[in-house]
Amino acid sequence: MTPTQIRLVRDSWHQVLAQRETVAALFYDHLFTLAPQVRPLFKRDMPTQGAMLVATLTSVVDSLDRLPEVLPVARQLAIRHVAWGVKAAHYDSVGAALLATLEKGLGAAFTPALKQAWAEAYATLAFAMKEAAYPNHIDTERA
Repeated sequence: MTPTQIRLVRDSWHQVLAQRETVAALFYDHLFTLAPQVRPLFKRDMPTQGAMLVATLTSVVDSLDRLPEVLPVARQLAIRHVAWGVKAAHYDSVGAALLATLEKGLGAAFTPALKQAWAEAYATLAFAMKEAAYPNHIDTERA
């Protein structure tokens, strides 16, 4: 990611944080619409799950300029997700739900450049996680 993309993601995330509960609920609504089969994977109540999502995304956003420090933690999380039933294809649904949530939450501020920056950030994270959790999975977008 470029420094400009990192700044765009960080600035927009700070806007999102002002409405964190609404955004978290919107994210899960999008996710369960796109991939209803993942709903049973979430055992916690949605407010707790949403708070965890926001905390995780905040950590990632804050660390975009230090990804080598964050990716090992993300990889370990991905490996744990396998035991919970997460499949490689679920990462695509999560990415689509995240972008749809940001688009709805940010409205006109979700410019094409901002969408590309978020897509790049998510793709980097998702690729590292899928690579760790599914070593035989080939992601042609990053190969």
